[in-house]
Amino acid sequence: MIKNSTSGTEVKVLAQYICMSVFKARRIINSIRGRSYEETLMILELMPYRASYPILKLVYSAAANASHNMGLNKVDLFISKAEVNGGPIVKKLRPRAQGRSYPVKKPTCHITIVLKDKSKSFLNESKI
Repeated sequence: MIKNSTSGTEVKVLAQYICMSVFKARRIINSIRGRSYEETLMILELMPYRASYPILKLVYSAAANASHNMGLNKVDLFISKAEVNGGPIVKKLRPRAQGRSYPVKKPTCHITIVLKDKSKSFLNESKI
């Protein structure tokens, strides 16, 4: 599930119930936080981790929303805020020998990415 919200010059995208560990997703998020949109795409496409694919889709979606809904240029976007929070743990039972069962716990996470426009954010800071 992806939720989008726009306010001012920032675009916020939230992906919920992504089936991966919080620690694996945070390793990717920490490497892209504060970088430009184009640099983020290059980093995520070349990373060998499985966790980078849903984050790449999320960044693509946020940039598409920024350009379509707010008319922002994709070149001027950068990741101002990125966080990963834990979600519920999906518990399943796996059949084992002699009629027994073994619990399988699948962790989920919620990923939030906020994109801002460089040109507009620097203009607002200079006025203050």
